Amino acid sequence: MSEEPRTVGIIGGGVAGLTAAYRLLQKGHRVQLFEASPSLGGLVRTFEIPAGGGEPIECFYHHLFTTDTAAIRLIDELGLGDRLTWHPSKVGIFYDGRIYPFVTPMDLLRFTPVGLIDRVRLGLMGLYLRRQKDGSRYESITAKEWVRRFAGQRNLDVVWGPLLRGKFGDLGDELVMTWLWNKIHLRFTSRGAGPSQREVLGYLRGSFGAWIEALIERVRELGGELEAGRPVQRIVADGGRVGLELAGERQETLFFDAVVATVANKIFRRIAPPLPEPYAEKLEGVPYQDALCLILTLKRPLSSMYWLNVNDRSIPFLAIIEHTNLIEPERYGGQHVVYVSNYLDKQSPLLSMDVDQVCELYLPHLKRINAAFEESWIIDRWLFRGADAQPVFTVGAGSRIPEHRTPVPGLYLANMSQIYPQDRGQNYSILLGETIAETVAADLARAQAAHSAV
Repeated sequence: MSEEPRTVGIIGGGVAGLTAAYRLLQKGHRVQLFEASPSLGGLVRTFEIPAGGGEPIECFYHHLFTTDTAAIRLIDELGLGDRLTWHPSKVGIFYDGRIYPFVTPMDLLRFTPVGLIDRVRLGLMGLYLRRQKDGSRYESITAKEWVRRFAGQRNLDVVWGPLLRGKFGDLGDELVMTWLWNKIHLRFTSRGAGPSQREVLGYLRGSFGAWIEALIERVRELGGELEAGRPVQRIVADGGRVGLELAGERQETLFFDAVVATVANKIFRRIAPPLPEPYAEKLEGVPYQDALCLILTLKRPLSSMYWLNVNDRSIPFLAIIEHTNLIEPERYGGQHVVYVSNYLDKQSPLLSMDVDQVCELYLPHLKRINAAFEESWIIDRWLFRGADAQPVFTVGAGSRIPEHRTPVPGLYLANMSQIYPQDRGQNYSILLGETIAETVAADLARAQAAHSAV
């Protein structure tokens, strides 16, 4: 007589949670997923631009690198591989009132804010890190100190220092070098060979929301139950099973053979049963930052760059991602779509501003980037916030990553703090979901075998 399928509850309907649900269902388990917000997809949620031709676009900018093989594989598995297109990327740095292209070795040689010797050192730094296969050797040093030693103070002041501070705020000075090694290693790998070394980036026709919708449909076809707008207010452990106390009009407690939480560490600690102090300390060991994204649709392009790093500390945002310099504006009714990006500490006053206040703060600085820019160029604007969107890995982070198997039997954790030295992205969230599904399925199989042997 066959055993009843094991039940798994999943907290969080972002990429990792949905992927875990899909893989567990494929293995024959019963899955119920609960998402606190009204929609599924997490940071890959989308909206439609009025008069934009009806094609959705992401609330937070997204693209794929050629090295994002897990995402490419899953998109193909869902039948959307023919919609994934690849485009040359145009990257620049805004410094001292000017935009500098920063794509090829020739662009580096023309980067006059640093002297010729420093430009050579900057190039050698990238080549050196590209050849390093193991980043664990950098666990004990900050990125700031390593760059100063290898590339010099001028390159730190002009290039890397502003980038790290802009992305991580005050914690930029404490960022572990392993993170920077990994970032450079991957970015170089995604570029072609030869002197041009142009990077290509992938984008899905119809937005990346299309593969999220396809995944949701596939999960439901396999019998998975997905409930958005159902917050989990507490996790309870009772007799070897794990229960979820659900908030809302239907307050109830449901018990499962296993529970996977894909929420951020502090949220997990707040709703989890009491945890031993060593594990609880790991949950506090990786701080997070929130994302703030202002989206503008413009009558004309702001620059010629897809990704513009802002290396000027007097400007109150990190980067400008001009989506329609990667994807043709005709897809959005001829409008030019610009993301103005920030990662912020949770105490930042910007997070409490509305769209009008943020525009009042940001728009004068857009004119510094393009002197011709006028507010009359703006067709529409939106403001999106993403809580706990960016983990920050400081020195020694590798020893502070919480294990997937928590000290509570049957309770698992899978979130972005555990993809170190990565820090975010669809590809690594997919890998995370697949990893936790394999872990849970293996544990359930062992438990079932042990029970059958009794």
